[in-house]
Amino acid sequence: MSAATTRSRTPDRLCAEAVDLARAAAEEAAAPGVVGEYVGAVSEGDRVVTHLFACEESGYRGWRWAVTVARASRAKLVTLDETVLLPGPDSLLAPEWVPWSERLRPGDLGPGDLLPTDAEDLRLEPGWSDEDNPPPNSVVAEPSVAESAAAGADVAAAAVLAEEAAAPDAVPGVDTSAAPAAAPREVSEGLAALAEAEDAEVTPGPAADLTGTPLPTGRTAPATSRGAITEVAEELGMGRARVLSRYGLHTAADRWEESYGPKTTMAQAAPASCASCGFLVPLAGSLRQAFGVCANEFSPADGRVVALSYGCGGHSEAAVMPKPPQPVPPVLDETRVDPLPLRPAPDSGSVQTEGPAEEFGHS
Repeated sequence: MSAATTRSRTPDRLCAEAVDLARAAAEEAAAPGVVGEYVGAVSEGDRVVTHLFACEESGYRGWRWAVTVARASRAKLVTLDETVLLPGPDSLLAPEWVPWSERLRPGDLGPGDLLPTDAEDLRLEPGWSDEDNPPPNSVVAEPSVAESAAAGADVAAAAVLAEEAAAPDAVPGVDTSAAPAAAPREVSEGLAALAEAEDAEVTPGPAADLTGTPLPTGRTAPATSRGAITEVAEELGMGRARVLSRYGLHTAADRWEESYGPKTTMAQAAPASCASCGFLVPLAGSLRQAFGVCANEFSPADGRVVALSYGCGGHSEAAVMPKPPQPVPPVLDETRVDPLPLRPAPDSGSVQTEGPAEEFGHS
């Protein structure tokens, strides 16, 4: 790196001695009596020095008047560059601006307030909609739960018919153990058609024992025993000594509805109910039809059990905030200069400083 491109950290002697020039420029820009004592000088580069003066104006504690002076190469005349008011290390500054979405805190939402959600809020995602599903009569439509249950019943009936077709005729009082096995009955056309439709295979013979058969859930079908019943009870959450009665369930529901129900002030001023809110987590069991848990951190019911008829201004679909438009780049006119006075003119106010005072003061 050449010496011409290297900035000197040592202030230029002629620029550093131009303290009177810098003070005169600061007093010209500021009001009388505002420029305080000299603080020091800072080297900004080759033959460029900034002089700092304390600001005595009220409301600007810790601020400093910065006057930058410079001189040309091989010149002894120091000229004025700029005069600005800058904050110091101990100056009083306004707090940093924070967007309203970040200033909002849980509990700030009150009755009648509306909290819009962003269209791309990370806390929400598209729910289920029937628009992408094929029509019910379409060949690609999935079977419903009732149709699947009916198909399962048909398969079970087919198994029973197959067992009856393979079993020999039982005659009371006749020992059939020594008798030759009877030929299996022929499968009827209806049973064959059903097996073909369900892609199943009908094998003559006795019914198989399903005890110990692996289930789709990964567990094994238990045998009918006391240990199996206890295991199923624990699986259903019934392994406790006592459970909540219907009376206890109703009293709890009454308390929840009284605290976060449709008769509260917040719910009456809400734009919609919790039943259509995306922040609602439904409960399990019979309470699912009337209650859920709120998961909106800005809602007054966050983490509480709320009735489906409850509501607040933090509803996910109450008001979706659109994306803000992109601002137009500013256009700067650098061909002209607009004079801006730093202090008002003496005759700009409504009170005249000269002349006789009014009898009852200024009106």
